[in-house]
Amino acid sequence: MNLPRPFWDVDRPAPPPLTEPDRLAAERLLGVALPAALLALLREQDGGLVADGCSAFRTDRPTSWAPDHVPFDLLHGAGRHPQVPLSLLDGPYLAAEWGLPTGLVPISGDGHHWIALDYRRCGPAGEPAVTWYDAEFAAEQPLAPDFAAFRRGLTSPGAFEPGAPEPSSASGEG
Repeated sequence: MNLPRPFWDVDRPAPPPLTEPDRLAAERLLGVALPAALLALLREQDGGLVADGCSAFRTDRPTSWAPDHVPFDLLHGAGRHPQVPLSLLDGPYLAAEWGLPTGLVPISGDGHHWIALDYRRCGPAGEPAVTWYDAEFAAEQPLAPDFAAFRRGLTSPGAFEPGAPEPSSASGEG
């Protein structure tokens, strides 16, 4: 039986769970409905560092980060907390500052590259895909058809070291 890996880094101080007023404020500001799978995680804690076992995602082709994966070490929450430097509330500013295409909502990244919810095909009320966007090269790569598939595809960065076995689960191509 496959047991789910812990998602959050439990060795760091965690923000409180997502509140309904924070969810509503974030969705109102962003103009989108956040995916249920993301909200389920944020109801455990409203963003923060993820566990090592969930801090990378396999890609089908190289990115500016690595030939076979992208990093995912922090998930933005919907509220403001000292433990999490960025929030989904920063999405409009970050998208404008880093030139992200309209319809992308950044959920993790450092400015040079982002992992984002992609509402361009589904519209603001739909189930967004998850996309990698490299701001320096204005390049993007679909990662997963939705956030639930993205979460299932998360793995440890150690899986990409030379000689590491190939994971048996799909990475959620999109």
